[in-house]
Amino acid sequence: MGRVLITGGAGFLGSHLTDLMLSHGHEVIGMDNLLTGDPANIAHLAGRDDYQFIKHNVTNYIYVDGPLDYILHFASPASPIDYLQLPIQTLKVGSLGTHKALGLAKEKGAVFLLASTSEVYGDPLVHPQPESYWGNVNPVGPRGVYDEAKRFAEAITMAYCRFHGVETRIVRIFNTYGPRMRLDDGRALPAFMCQALRGEPLTVFGDGTQTRSFCYVSDLCAGIYQLMTSDVKEPVNIGNPAEITIGQFAEKVIELVGGGSEITYQLLPEDDPKVRQPDITRAQELLGWAPTVDLSDGLQRTLDDFRGRLSLGASES
Repeated sequence: MGRVLITGGAGFLGSHLTDLMLSHGHEVIGMDNLLTGDPANIAHLAGRDDYQFIKHNVTNYIYVDGPLDYILHFASPASPIDYLQLPIQTLKVGSLGTHKALGLAKEKGAVFLLASTSEVYGDPLVHPQPESYWGNVNPVGPRGVYDEAKRFAEAITMAYCRFHGVETRIVRIFNTYGPRMRLDDGRALPAFMCQALRGEPLTVFGDGTQTRSFCYVSDLCAGIYQLMTSDVKEPVNIGNPAEITIGQFAEKVIELVGGGSEITYQLLPEDDPKVRQPDITRAQELLGWAPTVDLSDGLQRTLDDFRGRLSLGASES
């Protein structure tokens, strides 16, 4: 079926994509410097003949022996807590790392798929966000290191497509959740779920009226696979358009977990988007893709995973 390199292969999304690629019969090489990735995410793949892991920082020259059919570039810190603590690394992997991965795709004649993000839309003035929207990004704000790294990554990807003829794909990923998310990820879902499981108050930033749209990880991976195997070169939003306020989301987590945690409110971080909802018309029309996992079902699956890992951590300590 083909040989696939996944950078960021030990991360939340990278590891789930690895599982999907292997299930479709691909041979997979995972590459990660483990800055934010976790070896536990890929521990179940140890000993497989069709899987190989290489520890490497993709901002340096990338060497892979043998042919490659696809390169999926997912290496990057991806949560605000990460890219605020790792601003230089975030900028370097979005620029130098993407450059190195594109050079490898050119050398191998591989299809290159870039993991971009809804953050390229910034704090949007258009709602929901179609791919034609150019965004409202503060390039010098604290979130700019991630937003602009991804916007640059999109620009250089299209340059390699137009100038070098590299077969490229760009997925703009909206809020995604599921098993294997880091417990200390800092984003709303892991924060709320861990706080509720520990019986602590849930911390909502702002007044809770800002909105997000949550896509279960299996739906996201299915959409990425559809894009990878298509001939669609323009960016494609992949996410769940079912919009919910952060306040409602916190209440939903409390109801699911039980225990009666309260909600506390803190100041909204600088440049935090007020709304976030994908327009998935392009994905539906060009890829035949739409999400299928209901939020309640996905949250229950995620809760089971979080509860197990928190229990394991408590027993080990």
